[in-house]
Amino acid sequence: MSTKYKFTDKAATYFTISTIIGWIDVFTRDLYRHILLDSFRYCQKNQGLQMHAWVLMTNHFHLIYSCAVNYDPAMVLKNIKSYTALKIIDAIIKNPGESRKECLPAGEAGILETFRQYGEANKSNHQYQFWQHENHPILLDNVEMLEQRITYLHENPVRAGFVELAEHWKYSSATDYYTKNKKGLLEIVSVY
Repeated sequence: MSTKYKFTDKAATYFTISTIIGWIDVFTRDLYRHILLDSFRYCQKNQGLQMHAWVLMTNHFHLIYSCAVNYDPAMVLKNIKSYTALKIIDAIIKNPGESRKECLPAGEAGILETFRQYGEANKSNHQYQFWQHENHPILLDNVEMLEQRITYLHENPVRAGFVELAEHWKYSSATDYYTKNKKGLLEIVSVY
């Protein structure tokens, strides 16, 4: 059995990606970003989540993290994704300003219909599917891998053309790593 993309050591540090199904740009709205960030904060406080680096893009997030003793990194990530899927879908349904919810201009299915179609195709869902099920956890067991992944993660908004410097992207830990005396939106446990 392959261990390439599995959580093999509960005490280790991992790099993961969590992607919205269909790569839909949900995190362009503050309301939805805040739900995810609040979930991270809750898990930091109550489920042993130790975030070392992170970035939130419009349709996915990367996370480098470990967990305190007696906490399971796979379960913590599962909890984040389960909770945020329910809360964000509910927020989309209830948001009168969400123009993409029903139908898109070119006659394409709106985001709720897309979530429903993916949900119906996957028997492990009740109605909708928000997140892709794979997280692709990569064990970061040496300093070189850790540094490479932190750089990759922080440079994501630069490669996407959103900012010129990684530390200018509000939704990442680049501020914590690349600036002096500035803190990002989430508490991190620096690896340096």
